[in-house]
Amino acid sequence: MVLNYVWIAFFVVAFLVALVKVVITGDISIFSTIVTSILNTCKVAVVDIGIPLSGMMIFFLGLMKIAENAGAINLLAKIINPFMKRLFPEIPENHKSMGEMVMNFSANMLGLDNAATPFGLKAMKSLEEINPNKGTASNSQIMFLVLHTSGLTLIPLSIIGYRVAAKSAEPSSIFIPCVLATLSATLASVLIVGIKQRLKFDAVLLSWLGGILSVIIGVLVVINNVSASTKDLITNHSGNIIMLSLITGIIIGGFYKKINVFDSFIDGAKEGFDVVLKILPYLVGMLAAIAAFRECGALGYITDVIRFAVVGCGIDPAFVDALPVAIMKPFSGSGARGLLVSIFENPALGPDSFAGKMASIFQGSADTTFYIIALYFGSVGIKNVRYSVWAGMMADFLGVIAAVIIAYMFFK
Repeated sequence: MVLNYVWIAFFVVAFLVALVKVVITGDISIFSTIVTSILNTCKVAVVDIGIPLSGMMIFFLGLMKIAENAGAINLLAKIINPFMKRLFPEIPENHKSMGEMVMNFSANMLGLDNAATPFGLKAMKSLEEINPNKGTASNSQIMFLVLHTSGLTLIPLSIIGYRVAAKSAEPSSIFIPCVLATLSATLASVLIVGIKQRLKFDAVLLSWLGGILSVIIGVLVVINNVSASTKDLITNHSGNIIMLSLITGIIIGGFYKKINVFDSFIDGAKEGFDVVLKILPYLVGMLAAIAAFRECGALGYITDVIRFAVVGCGIDPAFVDALPVAIMKPFSGSGARGLLVSIFENPALGPDSFAGKMASIFQGSADTTFYIIALYFGSVGIKNVRYSVWAGMMADFLGVIAAVIIAYMFFK
């Protein structure tokens, strides 16, 4: 229901803003700009997202089937079961969705976005199988989705890659701030959804959260004490090494367990097209609405209002130049990426300016909440998303606040 209102609002706001512009400026071309953007976005959703997603889905769902048949998923699930079962008390013991969520979270933390999506969709499908109210998001599905939208990443490879492409003199300078900001968003997600679902924050859950925090801090301390060249080498190449290791490890593991590896791969890969066909209508609808909202100029007006308010409160407005990335990120990853690149290419700013670093942290410290809701819930036919939208947005908001504070601490 919430998505219904949000989707309608995007188009209505875009039309009203365009109408006001015509009355004030007489420039009727704004309607053409918005319509062209909507049509182009529909094409992009199918050609640039749907088709590549099909190939990726086929390959990684095939790998998932190998891992599942070899018992790797169940093994991972057992290792962190004490932690996961407290976050997901509704899931039966040893259910396959636990392992699938573990794979999704692991891929996200390592910055392997392409690998994370198929794992996540597989997990959402498994959660829907045990959902007593089909079409209505369960508590477990909401917890999983909000945790996923927090975008916990230990290695922000893509952001560093964008900065390298923009000829940044210090592309990995945002490494630690990105991790700290995304960690803040993830912890906020656990607390917000956990309180709403009345989870029991017992000694086990608290010790796991504390342990994870300690491990992450330890890794950050180590990374912070290596040379700049070593840090760049690690951040720029570790993702590809980890992904190939993951692929090879799953295949070798399947062979070791004496299963027919290729047949298992084919069985899993066959599910790829079915998943994509279910997703495309949701993607086209949501991305078209976002395009209309962006092109009408409403996003720029929101930024101007925020700048005026920030200056009025006597706060340094330096972060406001990067704020469009944070505002766009929950709605569209590609839109936020475009805004990030525009800041990098702006001669008055650039990748190594405060705004460039701030925008990098925004881009790397959260995920596309509305896109993920449309993608994951759409793949299993969820229509009633309950409180997942406001919970995800609240976690995003707290993550933005944390990102601003962290950026000022590091770069001001």
